[in-house]
Amino acid sequence: MNRKELIDLIEEGENIQCEFKRHFTTPEKIAREMIAFANTKGGYILLGIDDDKKIIGVESEKSEAEMINDAANNYCEPPLEFKINYIIYKGKEVVCVTVPESNNKPHRLQDYQRDFDITKAVVLIRVNDKSMKASKEMVRIMRANAGNLTLQKYTIGTTEKNVFEYLAKKERISVKELSNLANISDRRASRTLVKMVRANLLVIHTKDNGEEFFTAAV
Repeated sequence: MNRKELIDLIEEGENIQCEFKRHFTTPEKIAREMIAFANTKGGYILLGIDDDKKIIGVESEKSEAEMINDAANNYCEPPLEFKINYIIYKGKEVVCVTVPESNNKPHRLQDYQRDFDITKAVVLIRVNDKSMKASKEMVRIMRANAGNLTLQKYTIGTTEKNVFEYLAKKERISVKELSNLANISDRRASRTLVKMVRANLLVIHTKDNGEEFFTAAV
């Protein structure tokens, strides 16, 4: 990261791969942002920048670095990779934390549980310019992709046909809509849609409010 790259990021503003922060108060708050980037497309956290792009600067690069390192290694499970750059801009120091997209998704907030509990794990993702908790459907998809889990003897049944017929008319479908359409439980509807994503038949999308929907894969 050099000064020109920093200036370009600031001018572009916050987005799915960039977050501005005046400062962090706890390692857990840093961990939440780092996890969201690692679970999505990777990105940059710029410390010492206000939401309106104003350069505030950091008071101590050492204390910021210690907190970031603590967050990545002790508050993220599994621990995640990152890189720190210190850049002087307009006479003030900005800390740039680069978090690459992880090959070991999903990362979660450290809960000291040996086994991953999808009902309790706090898994975050990046949606536009916000970090938010991932749905169970998204987590299942990430876990399946990370483990290279293939579907065994997957076949298109009545429920899947209902999905395709609905998409031909509405273009998108949610878990609740499939549940009502096929008269099945939300749990079964969720698993059906997840399997269809894993079979490359559907694509999952997340709205700004955290709600999710599915569309046909192109």
